[in-house]
Amino acid sequence: MTDCIFCRISEKEIPSNIIYEDDVIMVFHDVAPQAPVHALIITKRHIDSLDACTDNDIEILGYVLNKVKYIAQELELENGYRLVCNCGEDGMQTVQHLHFHLLGKRQMLWPPG
Repeated sequence: MTDCIFCRISEKEIPSNIIYEDDVIMVFHDVAPQAPVHALIITKRHIDSLDACTDNDIEILGYVLNKVKYIAQELELENGYRLVCNCGEDGMQTVQHLHFHLLGKRQMLWPPG
């Protein structure tokens, strides 16, 4: 998708502060962090949202979730972290590309808001 900012970031048309990258995902620092550590994990293949996932996406979803612990270790989130996936308008999804927020280095509040 040529108009998707995350697709353009994954294609390196838009610069980002990359933390990790492989053939399936890219992880980079959020430009408007909501915690001392705020990384975005995006799929390189465009998927609109969690609601757009199908049975064909089970492998990629499992891959992302398995990689989180390694990314958290790289970011030194030894005291814990929060993983968030916003979905849809009420969920405050602002970019229509499946992504996860990895937040840490501060105590998270509950309920989240």
